[in-house]
Amino acid sequence: MKHLTSKHQLQLQDAYAYHQAGNLEEAVARFAELHELYPENARLLTALGTVAMQLGMTGEAVRFFEKSIEIEPDQPTVLSNWGVGLARFGSFEKAVLCYDKAVKLQPDYAAAYNNRGIALREMRRDDEALASYDLAIKHKPDYAEAHYNRGNLLIGRGNKEMALASYDRAITLNPSYVQAYVNRGNVLKELKRFDEALVSYDRAIALAPDYAEAYDNRGTVLKELGQIEASLASYDRAIALDPAYAAAYNNRGIALQAVGRFDEALRSYQRALEVDSSYAPAQWSIALLKLLEGDYTEGWKMYEWRWQDTQKSALRVFPQPLWLGEVSLLAKTLLIHGEQGLGDDIQFCRYALLAVAQGAEVILEVPSALVTLMKTLGPHICVVKNGDATPATDYQCPAMSLPLAFKTTMANIPAKVPYLFADSAKIQQWQKRLGEKTLPRVGLVWSGRPEHKNDHNRSIPLKLLEGILQLPMEFHALQKEVRNEDASLLQQFDCLHWHGEELQDFTDTAALIDVMDVVISVDTSVAHLAGALNKPVWVLLPFLPDFRWMLERTDSPWYPSARLFRQRAPGGWKDVIEGVEAALRGRTQ
Repeated sequence: MKHLTSKHQLQLQDAYAYHQAGNLEEAVARFAELHELYPENARLLTALGTVAMQLGMTGEAVRFFEKSIEIEPDQPTVLSNWGVGLARFGSFEKAVLCYDKAVKLQPDYAAAYNNRGIALREMRRDDEALASYDLAIKHKPDYAEAHYNRGNLLIGRGNKEMALASYDRAITLNPSYVQAYVNRGNVLKELKRFDEALVSYDRAIALAPDYAEAYDNRGTVLKELGQIEASLASYDRAIALDPAYAAAYNNRGIALQAVGRFDEALRSYQRALEVDSSYAPAQWSIALLKLLEGDYTEGWKMYEWRWQDTQKSALRVFPQPLWLGEVSLLAKTLLIHGEQGLGDDIQFCRYALLAVAQGAEVILEVPSALVTLMKTLGPHICVVKNGDATPATDYQCPAMSLPLAFKTTMANIPAKVPYLFADSAKIQQWQKRLGEKTLPRVGLVWSGRPEHKNDHNRSIPLKLLEGILQLPMEFHALQKEVRNEDASLLQQFDCLHWHGEELQDFTDTAALIDVMDVVISVDTSVAHLAGALNKPVWVLLPFLPDFRWMLERTDSPWYPSARLFRQRAPGGWKDVIEGVEAALRGRTQ
């Protein structure tokens, strides 16, 4: 390799000085002049590659780094930078090879391990990526970016607490790490630790006042805290900073919908689509609003947008074509497969009977907890467990697409009940277990799964039901699990009988429901089960309910035996419980 003269050494120092001062255009011009004189000088090629990367000229940078390595193969820094350039082009496998060579030459090269982790994660090789981040941290414990990237990987795998610890460490090492504060807030939001999430977003905004994403996420947390006006102001700030921010318009609409400002919510969703016509979350939000308002003609069509939004990862590929009602089912076999919660399966399995009425042979695939119960739909429906092999079929349809396939409107909801039935032998067992009835029997469900995304709105602390539990009635818990904060109270209420260990599957629950006089439930699968069994069921609903309960009604077109008790304002369980208590008193008179 030809060595630079003393004169050119001085020119090289000037080029580096321009680079150090941030004058990249002048630096690249000086490096290029010298490169013409010394085309085989690896140091100049590396310098040109570095400046080209900073100027966003990734293709040229990759070529310079590659040429530099051809001349001098044993350059770990250049190999790592070459890998970064390749990764920007999506050439992750080649990038990993570069990083592997770099760490082989320099085993303690923390940046190369970190970059290698980023590339491996893009290739969905998460275990290897995590190991690579850990090696980066091992060799450089104060490497804030590696801790941050580790947190991103962990939250992607659902390890929320571990992700939070990684973000906390990154922030300790770099108290000005804006994105780490935002992502930390995102984890806290998922953990429903909203007050802490708000603090994290506020810190990010203090460091970066023009950070639109932080305002958007802050708005979501404020909505969950019930501070709607502050939430809207935060979304408005995000939009002012980025007028094409479709997610902020959509989230703003969700906040407006939460307090019943439906026309404004729709306009906000539509605004999101104006700035990005392909933005699936806004289409999905409109679908839920349409269904909530009872516009089933448009709502069920738009409900299909779920496959491009909330259920994108759950989309299953079948060899059979999707059936949405376009062709006759006469003498055909249809696979109906569940896709969401147990309550959804219970509500929409009724459509299997409609398919049978059209001449189809139906295979119904459901979770194991529902298999025996679903067999009570009738002998013409073959019920199989999720994951088991299914017979060959002509068509397939997800359960939540059945209302669209059958062109369901408010006028033709298939509401013939019961369509599910309790086992007579189990009913007798419960009757014997409970003994002679001397008081009205009331089945209670006050809380659902804590993991449910809307659980903090739908579930009720047991303490709030104390007045109801003082009534001269016999109460039976129909839920399998009790939260820690409710467990001690459960012991204090002698009139509330707990059967958790005896409720092995939904047939046990169905039989217990059958021996109740009335079921009182928050919005859980038990409410759907009671309705499907045609048992009197009182459903306790938050101010903004799930779309299937619609608005204002005290009845349900899906379940003729249902009576709905609604919050008058967000969080207003007091009025709901007082209404239930008054209704129960009426049954005793």
